[in-house]
Amino acid sequence: MSSADSKKVVLAALAGNVAIMTCKFAAAYLSHSTATLAEAVHSLADTGNQALLLVGMRLAAAPANDQFAFGRASERYFWPFVVALMLFSVGGAFAIFEGVKHLTTPAAEKTSALWSYGVLGLSLFFEGLSFRVAWKEFKVLSRGKTWRRAVLETRDPTIPLVLAEDATAIIGLTIALVAVAVSGASGQAFWDPLGSVLIGVLLCGVALVLSWVTHGLLIGESATAEDQGRVLMLTEGTEGVLRVTQLLTMHLGPDVVVLAMKIAFRPGMTVETVEETTNRIEARVRAQMPQMRKIFIEADSQGDGRGVALARASTPRLPEADDPS
Repeated sequence: MSSADSKKVVLAALAGNVAIMTCKFAAAYLSHSTATLAEAVHSLADTGNQALLLVGMRLAAAPANDQFAFGRASERYFWPFVVALMLFSVGGAFAIFEGVKHLTTPAAEKTSALWSYGVLGLSLFFEGLSFRVAWKEFKVLSRGKTWRRAVLETRDPTIPLVLAEDATAIIGLTIALVAVAVSGASGQAFWDPLGSVLIGVLLCGVALVLSWVTHGLLIGESATAEDQGRVLMLTEGTEGVLRVTQLLTMHLGPDVVVLAMKIAFRPGMTVETVEETTNRIEARVRAQMPQMRKIFIEADSQGDGRGVALARASTPRLPEADDPS
């Protein structure tokens, strides 16, 4: 499992967004800049998003009970999905609405861009610091993989989500700065609300991608092929096991996986020996893969083979002797 610190990334982003949001709203009020207002609402959405991610982390830590027999680890997937929706509706839709409104009915008062320049420049600096923290943790998460593969295969969307938010914020701030500068230099006010529309389109696009990524996790994605291969290796390397005939996994959360297997045991084994072998399989898997929290094993030599081919293609070389653990 990755040692990337999701909570540190969220806290860094939250601290930065609170300060940036306050400055942006003040600058938008003083400068009457639509693009700056769009960025202020963007930061408001991002601040709410980080708070929701922290809520999800706290709820996911609650112990299992009669109502939630497997615990509430899926909170870590539900709230990022809500974040993606908020980024789309609050950030993107508002920016497009405000931009279109000011394009069709330009404001009569003269705007002062000095506040926008100062706050947008300062915001770029703080967003850069937040992005640096998120990028550092993302490199830990994606070690040995391309960034695209890391995003597609991750079972913890928190760090990629915050990284995407920070990158989007930096691009949005750049668009706002250019829009304010061109509007002031040319004397044509439409550049400023046009910047707001572009920021809104950017936010909506990113939100759709994030919702697509979190959607698969929310409905229950399997463990990675690499993890399934390790499970197969540990199981079939246990004395008394002939082969795995079915291997199914499902992530309830980033570090909570349900593992269900059907296994063909050596012929002639007593019920007691099968139980002992099953316990050793569970102990071996949990020792090396603690995220496999819920393990269910059934003796069945005629399993349908689901999941086995993919796992076998990713299985490391089997050990020569059984692990006593």
